[in-house]
Amino acid sequence: MPRLDHETILLAFAVVTGLAMLLQTIMLLAIVVAVRKTANSVREEAESLRSAVMPVLFDTRDLIANTQGVIASGQELLANAQGLLARVSPKIEAATADLAAIADGLRAQTAVMQATATEIVEKVRKQSNRLDEMCSSVLDTVDRAGGFVTHAVSMPVRQISGMLASVKAIIESLRGPVVRG
Repeated sequence: MPRLDHETILLAFAVVTGLAMLLQTIMLLAIVVAVRKTANSVREEAESLRSAVMPVLFDTRDLIANTQGVIASGQELLANAQGLLARVSPKIEAATADLAAIADGLRAQTAVMQATATEIVEKVRKQSNRLDEMCSSVLDTVDRAGGFVTHAVSMPVRQISGMLASVKAIIESLRGPVVRG
């Protein structure tokens, strides 16, 4: 049976430690690659979400601006019709009744326009809430991924620290005086 002296034991221990560190380095590189792929995927999803939502927001803003212009025009038209009614009423009683009907119709249309504008604003609010929920979900996912990466990286670092401490303790014990009995 071959004799195991201190040099052989230290050499074997150094080889085993070197192989363990090489394996751990390979695992850490695999983790880095996986994290990088995940980060790129999250970035692409966020950009895709932004490119899909921004045109809707811009179109909605334009639609609201146009609706407000139509409401203002309708109110202006209503004011003009009332002025005409005031001037013509003493002369023609039948024309007054017709203009009153027109004014009532314009009021109804203005109310419909205001209701439509309110509905559009409500839809924009709902979409904004939905966008907020989606962004919050993406950020929560990124936060969970960060926690996972932190946990995945801290565990091997603690293991390496423990291994280095044990190697140091072994070397210190091997360096100490040999007690012969």
